[in-house]
Amino acid sequence: MTLTLPTEEQQQALARAVNLAEIEALGRARLDQNALDYYVSGANDGHTLRANREDFARIRLRPRMLVDVSSIDTSTDVLGLPLDFPVGVAPSAFHGLAHPDAERATARAAASVGSVMTLSTFSNTPIADVGAAAGGRFWFQLYLLADRELSRQIIAQAEAAGARALVFTVDAPYLGRREANERRRFALPPHLSAPNVASRETLAGVDTDTGSQLTHYFQHLVDKSFTWADLGWLRQQTELPIVLKGILTAEDAELAVQHGCHIWVSNHGGRQLDTAVSALAALPEIADAVAGRAEIYLDGGVSRGTDVLKAIALGAQAVFLGRPALWGLAAGGEAGVRRVLELLRDEVRLALALSGRQNLAQVGRDLLKL
Repeated sequence: MTLTLPTEEQQQALARAVNLAEIEALGRARLDQNALDYYVSGANDGHTLRANREDFARIRLRPRMLVDVSSIDTSTDVLGLPLDFPVGVAPSAFHGLAHPDAERATARAAASVGSVMTLSTFSNTPIADVGAAAGGRFWFQLYLLADRELSRQIIAQAEAAGARALVFTVDAPYLGRREANERRRFALPPHLSAPNVASRETLAGVDTDTGSQLTHYFQHLVDKSFTWADLGWLRQQTELPIVLKGILTAEDAELAVQHGCHIWVSNHGGRQLDTAVSALAALPEIADAVAGRAEIYLDGGVSRGTDVLKAIALGAQAVFLGRPALWGLAAGGEAGVRRVLELLRDEVRLALALSGRQNLAQVGRDLLKL
């Protein structure tokens, strides 16, 4: 299916949306089943997928009263990059399934509101094109490939395009079993490719008679032997800050710090190991172990400004959106992603004010009833 641009009526519906759930409904309605299955799928029974959101709802806030909240500051910074509010876009593959402008639209939207986009290795758009659209506001996510020379080339392309950090995904030596993708044999439509790692012709040759095209291709692509001992090799390839994405334990957080890396708490959107701990539940022990020696980020289940505050209170420097950005992209391209980020920015500001906090530095665990 070739995507069409949103109609004027759909654009008006996007402008009227008052929360991320409404934008999700609009985005879902514009996707074909192949794309929808890919974006929504979690691993196995989806327990971790659901826990990502449910665990945010379980934590209660302890607001303080009679505080001067006439001026609210939502700004922060990540690895020296100023953000207007503590929300970025997480790496997710194949934005071209959602909108013809694909990752370029997402990058432009993030930059326009003072956010940051993380570009996936499995983008539908070349790195250089996204870098040009991002205006210096992008990180690059890397899967370490069995072909080390190709990995070197990809890292060099990201650096040349202006990436501010290298985000190394550590939780996917194999892809989790996403049963909807297996059942319906997920495959990229013919007009899309993954230019960083595979040509359209290469993907067209991947077996899709059974199971997911991506799973078949991925299993031969990624280096499954890479360990903590190999991080020195990765450091030799780049001077960019390295962020390890997929950390869920204090033990691994300590090892990340020892290896000079920053930490992204994530369970891959519930798409890898089902019944793994939610990112939010893992965050306190990781923050305690790190004790300020590295920056910490989180993705998974964020849908409200109060979710952002809870993650900040538990030790995150910023949170990153996966699926919500894709729903916005499907609903309205660049304008849709921007609308998602603007709604969340305004919710963060309001949540700060109603909690009796003037800025993010005042958000700590005393805000929470755990």
